[in-house]
Amino acid sequence: MKKHAPSAKKGPTQRQLRVGETLRHALSQILLRGDIRDPDLAGVSVTITQVIPSGDMRHAAVYCEPLGGKNAEKVIPALNRHKAYLRGQMGHLIALKFTPDLRFVEDKSFAEAEKIEIILKSARVQQDLLDKEAAEGEDDDES
Repeated sequence: MKKHAPSAKKGPTQRQLRVGETLRHALSQILLRGDIRDPDLAGVSVTITQVIPSGDMRHAAVYCEPLGGKNAEKVIPALNRHKAYLRGQMGHLIALKFTPDLRFVEDKSFAEAEKIEIILKSARVQQDLLDKEAAEGEDDDES
């Protein structure tokens, strides 16, 4: 009998991806209605970027970002304060055996992408790219 080599951590299953996308759409609909009366959420548009349910589908991490990335330190805790209400509303919109318990987390990927973009556009990186192109051009001339 052949033993399987231990594999690296597996990603989410197709079911988790499908359920996560269903949860993301449901949450977006609920937040779009603007039913939550909280001063920290008043007039704030929230982008739900990803929902990752646990393997047993009982919990879900909701990655979100306030539009423009401003006031995340107020918005994320406000969403977590209202997670029971949001979960209840989701239960009316989705057809799952269990509606997962939600945990809202700030999605920092936009900020990271912006930092990388700034670095790539910096004068130092641009100069390195020009130097590399010049060196490659000299190698082609010698051939």
